[in-house]
Amino acid sequence: MTEREIFAEEHGIFRDAVKKFFAKECVPHAEEWDKAGVVSREAWKKAGAAGLLCMTTPEEYGGAGADRYYSAILIEEQAYAGLSGPGFSLHSDIVAPYIYSYGSEEQKKKWLPRMASGEVITAIAMTEPGTGSDLQGVKTTAVRDGNELVVNGQKTFITNGQNADLVIVVAKTDPSQGAKGISLVLVEAEREGFTKGRNLEKLGLKGQDTSELFFQDVRVPPENILGEEGKGFYYLMKELAWERLQIAITAVAACESAVEQTVAYTKERKAFGKPILDFQNTRFKLAECKTQTRIARVFVDDCIRKVAAGQLDAETGAMAKYWCSDLQNRVIDECLQLHGGYGFMWEYPIARAYADARVQRIYGGTNEIMKEIIGRAL
Repeated sequence: MTEREIFAEEHGIFRDAVKKFFAKECVPHAEEWDKAGVVSREAWKKAGAAGLLCMTTPEEYGGAGADRYYSAILIEEQAYAGLSGPGFSLHSDIVAPYIYSYGSEEQKKKWLPRMASGEVITAIAMTEPGTGSDLQGVKTTAVRDGNELVVNGQKTFITNGQNADLVIVVAKTDPSQGAKGISLVLVEAEREGFTKGRNLEKLGLKGQDTSELFFQDVRVPPENILGEEGKGFYYLMKELAWERLQIAITAVAACESAVEQTVAYTKERKAFGKPILDFQNTRFKLAECKTQTRIARVFVDDCIRKVAAGQLDAETGAMAKYWCSDLQNRVIDECLQLHGGYGFMWEYPIARAYADARVQRIYGGTNEIMKEIIGRAL
């Protein structure tokens, strides 16, 4: 792996601690979580106790007040460990920043400390059965009725959906205003009329609880609106560059892991009396994968540096998301091929990496949408 100039000594110490945490508290349970389709709440509490949740949240709200380099390390180490189940980054680096940046003081004090401890697990509900990348087209509503908001609608593909105690719901508080009528509404899991549908069975990300959510006349106080009413679409757009970079960070780490695994495998596996790595085709394929991964690493590290300095723009975030997730799929496909028949066996990590990779080109905005964002800036 290339030297990482963006990280300081304290980041290396943190990386070692994260690596040990995943090895001890998560890897031994990964198969169990895959079969259950959900990560245990105990693992969330252990992550909170270890200080691995909501790290960028200020200390006064239960976090560590760390920079986003720490978030990047956590995302990378989870990918290196082959753990696609825990939805820690969505909770810590998507939901928590929304609450911290746009929430009232009361909302921040009520939720952030318990999110940091792992007591409260969160989700954000954007996607609907008929609405994916086009967030302006959401049908879920949260309209006023006296001193309450009444939420109605359906969401799908929601990460942490089964475990969630609190959900940020993207809804239209004024359906007549299009994007300007969208607000972010906090909905607690115990609210009457809020039900969790089935835990969706997916191609990959087997241990991650990805769910349907239903809202039927769910009543919440207007104080549950996050930030200003009608500003929800603006808030979502402002944070998407970082959210998309998280996908790119995962992608590059997955590529690095796949190449490392495949080099080790081809050194041991023999065909026609010699290791597979001794065949020119094997070396050339791995040379291509390693080179492409190194190029992606340099680009993503530059993006990490930019996001830590508050300088990552939407266009660059889209570039990172689309290019790196495409690369992830190509590299892992090549690596699986070099594993031969064993690459198709679920017991081999490369098979699970292959299944987990495919959705990276879809969520966070499809890669076609990423190209549209880049194209508009030409």
